[in-house]
Amino acid sequence: MGHHSVPNNPVTGIPDHVEKATLEGKNKYVAFWFFLGGETTLFASLFGTYIGLHNSGAKEGLRSYDIFEMELVFIMTMLLLTSSLTSVLAMMAMKRNDVAKMKMWLIITLALGLAFLAGEIYEFNHYYHIGHTFTSSAFGSAFYTLVGFHGAHVLFGLLWISTLLIRNWKRGITVVNAPKYYVSSLYWHFIDVVWVFIFSVVYLMGMVK
Repeated sequence: MGHHSVPNNPVTGIPDHVEKATLEGKNKYVAFWFFLGGETTLFASLFGTYIGLHNSGAKEGLRSYDIFEMELVFIMTMLLLTSSLTSVLAMMAMKRNDVAKMKMWLIITLALGLAFLAGEIYEFNHYYHIGHTFTSSAFGSAFYTLVGFHGAHVLFGLLWISTLLIRNWKRGITVVNAPKYYVSSLYWHFIDVVWVFIFSVVYLMGMVK
């Protein structure tokens, strides 16, 4: 209903702040922040559990400072942080009504996210083969629950952005799909912020004996 009453910017051909140009778009934005509040609480509880169980019950040689591969983790971190930048560039292109550039940056974001997930799968597989598993110790359970839960969020983000691209591939940027792209980008940034905390709390602190 109110979509046609929104005036277009004569330069871009779409409304200014197209992602919030309608009441529906604004509602999506506000509702998403409520959703993130719940997600933040959930991750905070997982971080608290991990800190409490860090190295608890782990056998000699299977403590965090013995098993963590910091080179791989650093590469994974760079991949995810770079994907946050490409997501920003995609949203900047969206606001300029540059559909081709937006698609390009979102596809690069997806590729970086997939590379991150591949690194995480490799990491988990390595730990499994040396005996650090979900059931090997309380430390193992806490580690895989926290890091694996984040990995599931990355996978969900990849599926979300992919679905938006597929559904809107032949459509331009509108007041209907722009809020969806924007909210998915905010979600992706949230995933990146959580990973920064994981990198600091799990991996960097985990290297301290």
